[in-house]
This record gives sequence, structure tokens and C-alpha cells, in this order.
Amino acid sequence: MIWGFLRDLLSGVNKYSTGIGRIWVAVVFIFCLLVYVAAAENIWKHEQDEFECNIKQPGCKNVCFDHFFPVSHIRLWALQLIMVSTPSLLVVFHVAYRENREKRHNQKLYKSAGERDGGLLCTYLVSLILKTGFEIVFLVLFYKLYNGFKVPRLVKCDIRPCPNTVDCYISKPTEKMIFLYFLVATSCLCIVLNLSELSYLIFKYSVKWYLKIYIKKHQDSESDCHKSETIIHNRAAAAGRFHDCSPSLPLNMQDECEKNSLSI
Repeated sequence: MIWGFLRDLLSGVNKYSTGIGRIWVAVVFIFCLLVYVAAAENIWKHEQDEFECNIKQPGCKNVCFDHFFPVSHIRLWALQLIMVSTPSLLVVFHVAYRENREKRHNQKLYKSAGERDGGLLCTYLVSLILKTGFEIVFLVLFYKLYNGFKVPRLVKCDIRPCPNTVDCYISKPTEKMIFLYFLVATSCLCIVLNLSELSYLIFKYSVKWYLKIYIKKHQDSESDCHKSETIIHNRAAAAGRFHDCSPSLPLNMQDECEKNSLSI
């Protein structure tokens, strides 16, 4: 049921994504979700039952398995899928908030409720940062928990209640290691896609913001120049009118012309 929810979530957020974001959705849906459900889950399905040790000491097998596999690969992968997909809910919730706000005010408040601008752009960028952070955290977690990205065939265990050093064998190690490498490669690809989309959006809207400021300044300077030209033209016209009046008119009329020019 939860995988159906993730599928619907990824399909819903796909409408508000860029081209790079749609590639990310396809990678997560096809190479993570479908591979997990179709194949990977079955490989780790009976991993504890198939974990064998060369001793029948009660409790020894369980303790050794817990030591080498504190968290199952497949359960950690499932948790990673859920956590990486969850930040997309922020975008869906923000769009739903916009649509609800328009209905409440009964008027068009946005050009498009799903258009990436203003607050929605910030929400989208935050979701990208969170998704990238979760991918990196889980890669580090995989590496730390299992001492690398390899699945050994044989592990030696000397933890109590084992009476001595015991050899334990992991089932289908090669197959598990292939899927583990596949998981790591997919996570790295998702990180690259998220960082590429983040850089693209920051660059795109930075250029857009710079051009907007540049055009506004250019329009303001043109407006100031036009006002200055109008003032100079009016002053020149007033000066010419005063000059035309002064030489040929009597003194009292020259005074009147002077007054007229000053009033202009």
C-alpha cells in the first residue's frame, strides 16, 4: 500500500518539475521502486533463515547475524526510498495551499498555482536540498553499518554465547552485492540529478532577476533623461520668448514679458 502512495506522489509532483526533475522521478520510480518490489525484496526475504553457522550453540547464530547485519539491507533501502520521496510532499502541499487560497478568495491570485515562482520556488529548492541530503546520509549509513559496499561470503564471529570463533556463511552474497552496487549507483545518479537541477534553477532565476533589475534601471534612466530633456526644452523656450520680447517692446511691456517668462 505504501508503494502505491509513493507512486502516486511521484506522479503528482512530476507536473511541477523541470526536465531534470522528471528524469529524477523516472530513475526513482523505475530503478529504485520497481526493482525493489520486483526483485530485491525477494533476495533478502529469508536472509536470517539462510544465515548458517558451523555450530548449533543456542543463540549464537542470532547474535552473530545481528552483529553483522544490525539493519537489513532491504529495510534500509525501503527507508531510504520513503525518506527521499517525502520532501516532494512539500511541493504538493504548497500547490494545494495556493489552489485552496484561490478558492477561498474566489479570485485568481496566481498566474498558475503550480508555476515555480516566489514561495513555491523556495519550497522546490528546499525539497531538492532535503532529497540530496537524505541520499548522502543513507550512502554514508550503508558504508558505516556494513564496513563498505561488499557482502562477504564468510564472516567469523566470536561474540558470546558462541563458545569460540565461529564461521558463518551468508546466503547468495554475489547476488546481494550486485544489487547493493546497483543501489549505490542509483543513489549517486540521483544526487547528480538533484544537484544539477538545483544549479539550473538557481542560475536560471538569478539571470531572470538580474535582467529584471537591469531593464528596470534602464527604463528609469530613460524616464529621467526624458524629463530632463523636457525641462531643458521648456527653459530654452522661455528664454527665447524673453529674448524676443526685450529688444523691441517698451519698458513696461518688457517688464510684463519678464513676468510671463518667470511664471512659465
